Amino acid sequence: MSEYCLEFKNVNGKNRSFSLKDVNFKLEPGFIYAIAGENGAGKTTLMQYILRAFKHYTGNIFFEGEDIAGKHSDVMAHIGFVSEDNQFLPDRSAIQNAKCLSYFYDDFDMDLYKKMLEKLDIKQGSTYHKMSRGEKIKMQLAFAIAHKSRLLLLDEATAGLDPVFRIELFKVMRELMAEENVTVLMTSHNMSEIEKNTDYTAIMKDGRLGEFHESI
Repeated sequence: MSEYCLEFKNVNGKNRSFSLKDVNFKLEPGFIYAIAGENGAGKTTLMQYILRAFKHYTGNIFFEGEDIAGKHSDVMAHIGFVSEDNQFLPDRSAIQNAKCLSYFYDDFDMDLYKKMLEKLDIKQGSTYHKMSRGEKIKMQLAFAIAHKSRLLLLDEATAGLDPVFRIELFKVMRELMAEENVTVLMTSHNMSEIEKNTDYTAIMKDGRLGEFHESI
């Protein structure tokens, strides 16, 4: 296994209106990394290159030393994604969602999921589409933790949420990292928040990613 959790090597991509340009970085496990930048800078595109089953870029993306393009479904079993755009079953409850979707993960721990829902104050019977944005983010985090994710991707997960929730979210992630060998990569346009709560930060602008530096 590689000493790096995630590595981008000479990654380039282009669509009709946007280009990701020569992205290179290596993330060591056990830290919270943040990519900051304005909307449209390329942060979400970068994450989508990890999440999509089909390769829409040149270069290579490695998860724990394995090129994700060669075994994407296996890799995704160990990657959790938290975002306003993440899709769950809207008319099903938190526990029903887990019962339906857990079959895609060999290591899903239902007891751990229930424990995390309780910890995050989410009722098991709450219907997903009736949850607040913050509750949906919490449920997604509980689900990602329950399938034993070694890499958590959070795309603008704290945007528009109250300060108490944001503090709680970072606290939960720190507790998780203390218990398990988990790495977090998050995106945000709130520079002051991530400088205070993450370990390393990089700036993305016009599809180019700067070097990660230690957060203040």
